[in-house]
Amino acid sequence: MVKARGNLLVYIISMVVITLWGLSYIWNDQLLAQGVRVEYFVFVRTVIGSLLLLVMNLLMGKSIKMDMKDLPYFLLLAVCEPLVYFTCETYGIQLTESPTYSALIIAATPIVATIAGILFFKEKLRPMNYFGIAVCLAGLVLVTLSADTIGDKFIWGVILLIFAVFAEVGHASFTKKLAFKYEPTVIVMYQFMIGCIYLLPLFLTRGLGDFTPELYLSWSVWKPILFLAFFCSCISFSLWVTSIRELGVAKSSVFQAMIPVVTAIAGIVLGTEILSPLQWIGIAVAIAGLIMNQYNPKIKNS
Repeated sequence: MVKARGNLLVYIISMVVITLWGLSYIWNDQLLAQGVRVEYFVFVRTVIGSLLLLVMNLLMGKSIKMDMKDLPYFLLLAVCEPLVYFTCETYGIQLTESPTYSALIIAATPIVATIAGILFFKEKLRPMNYFGIAVCLAGLVLVTLSADTIGDKFIWGVILLIFAVFAEVGHASFTKKLAFKYEPTVIVMYQFMIGCIYLLPLFLTRGLGDFTPELYLSWSVWKPILFLAFFCSCISFSLWVTSIRELGVAKSSVFQAMIPVVTAIAGIVLGTEILSPLQWIGIAVAIAGLIMNQYNPKIKNS
């Protein structure tokens, strides 16, 4: 029973993370709609996130000392996210002109993550787990069937989002290497601090290219940036380390398949999208697939 409760807590944590990441597509889209440069708000989001995590770790008295032999893992972790993932994801949203379509492509992460988990971490999945992935993705296709029309640069957006998928799997893999040695908030803090260094040249050369104080310093811009920094960076990434550590790369990544559902529902609440009955069926199918993917007889027996 203790193990079952522990897994239930991890599942709840994972769904909280996915909910916040689903909302991130809405907040990113709000910034893009105002004409804010990607290199500006991705860098600012990362800087704010790293500073918040530094203060958080110091206030909680956590050890932030890094073992220098782990530095290569932290460097590669920051390459995956925020450098490649944040940049490719945000440009992908801009070019596809649809947060829901973008979220659907990112939802393909479990397929790549399953391969990585099996090859590099010897993670074992049962046939029911594989079937769950297929059912979940089928449900997501139904959810996004009636999305808005796509833009003329849609294919380039898709390519960038595919790069983001591989970056996310790389991020999960390097995170698992570090998750049993460092506190989650410490891992994410270093990840974002190093990421700031990677993103700084883009910020200086392109992010400030058409800087106008009236727009870039307005509350309509800073509100979604602060939401992204606090909820989608500090909170979500720190909790996600726990999910990867407890569930593994393959099974934790399946929760990301639910991001399009959250994005679509958020669109309904905000009045930007309306779901058809077929899409609601898709949501139910996706959730059923997620449950099947997480099936583990050992938990039932305990």
